[in-house]
Amino acid sequence: MKIIIVGCGRVGATLAEKLSGTENEVTVIDTSSEKVKTITSRFDVMGIVGNGATHAVQREAGISSADLFIAVTNSDELNLLCCMIAKKEGNCQTIARVKNPEYSQETAYLQDELGLAMVINPEYAAAEEIARVLRFPSALKIERFGKGKVELITFRLSKESPLIGLSVKEAMTKLKATGVLICTIERGDDAHIANGLSVFQEKDVVSIVATPKNAKDFFVKIRHKGHSIKNAVVVGGGAITHYLCEILERSGISLKIIERDRKVCDEIAARWQKADVIHGNAIERELLMEEGVATAGAFVALSALDEENILLSLFAKEAGAQKLVTKINRIDYDSVISRLDLDTVICPKNITADIIERYVRATNNSKGSNMETLYNLIPDQVEAAEFIVKEGSPIVGQPLHSLRFKKNVLVASILRGDDVIIPRGQDVIEAGDSVVVVTKDLFLYDVSDMLEK
Repeated sequence: MKIIIVGCGRVGATLAEKLSGTENEVTVIDTSSEKVKTITSRFDVMGIVGNGATHAVQREAGISSADLFIAVTNSDELNLLCCMIAKKEGNCQTIARVKNPEYSQETAYLQDELGLAMVINPEYAAAEEIARVLRFPSALKIERFGKGKVELITFRLSKESPLIGLSVKEAMTKLKATGVLICTIERGDDAHIANGLSVFQEKDVVSIVATPKNAKDFFVKIRHKGHSIKNAVVVGGGAITHYLCEILERSGISLKIIERDRKVCDEIAARWQKADVIHGNAIERELLMEEGVATAGAFVALSALDEENILLSLFAKEAGAQKLVTKINRIDYDSVISRLDLDTVICPKNITADIIERYVRATNNSKGSNMETLYNLIPDQVEAAEFIVKEGSPIVGQPLHSLRFKKNVLVASILRGDDVIIPRGQDVIEAGDSVVVVTKDLFLYDVSDMLEK
């Protein structure tokens, strides 16, 4: 697939990394020669310095033969203009990043009128993820498949967990957790697909697949400490906070928002009357304590600075906040951040890249299936993908135990109509099933890619 990316910021760079390779021919465009040089030197992509909203630059990039055009600059309006010109100049699909809350009600209109394949709003997607973990705070991360029928939930084992010292097989037998599948175990820098002999240790980060009901029952059985969040302290009044207010408006979770810009405070207070808005600098320890961080059900750090978010979250944890959510923009230091015990870490840039990568893979897929959902479960190590299986796929009609799966590939669930099947060896996949796959092979485009050749 021939792909053109306009904008070489963090999202553009992440996309260039994820989409470059044997399957795609990628060209990046940016007005900054330094940014273009950095990306082209790191990844197997072509680079053009110039304004991606001009005919000349798009033609130089090969818009006439492009399959996909992606605009992810920092300007919503520029992204939309780039896509309009690309649509007129070429015969390709177009994707625009649009993050301004003022456009949030116009997404469907913009997509329809401008003929866009997709409108991406990273801040709204991040707010949705935050809202999910606030509603189920036992989890570090929650990903949904099959329109919410199946959840992939990630959590950390505390030192009191009854799972510690047990193998996966022993634990599932003891708990009679037939509706739950242990998918991955992350320990330090190491992550692996779980099997029956895998043994749980303290501080392991574990991922399970289950229906929402079975997941809730499982957490009760393992006595995983959970609490219903009634209130959250949020630092920062940007777009993510705006969307979070919108999503949680009827949830019963009250938000106290601390923002240093008086104008932003006034805008939030005027729009969201249920939110308690505090004008002040959250970096001041006395202010945080005065506003109840020690007794907060959750603390959500959404300032513009990663360092500030990390520092504030660590302080909130020490003060007594029960659940932490920390926004991180830079992903260069994932291995360091993962050791800080920050609970849930949100990276809007990664969320955006994941959504676009899912679209690209779905477009590239072969005849055996359609990719519906894709998540980086453990960055650069483990993915979770959902496929709709078509007639004629090599995995149809045979018991799972008879199929020759690649190493480190796990069929995590099968959705058939309204039924959710946590698969065992004798189960058979049928055409039309939705299949969730967890794998360390980061280049699955089709369910047939799970099988040994």
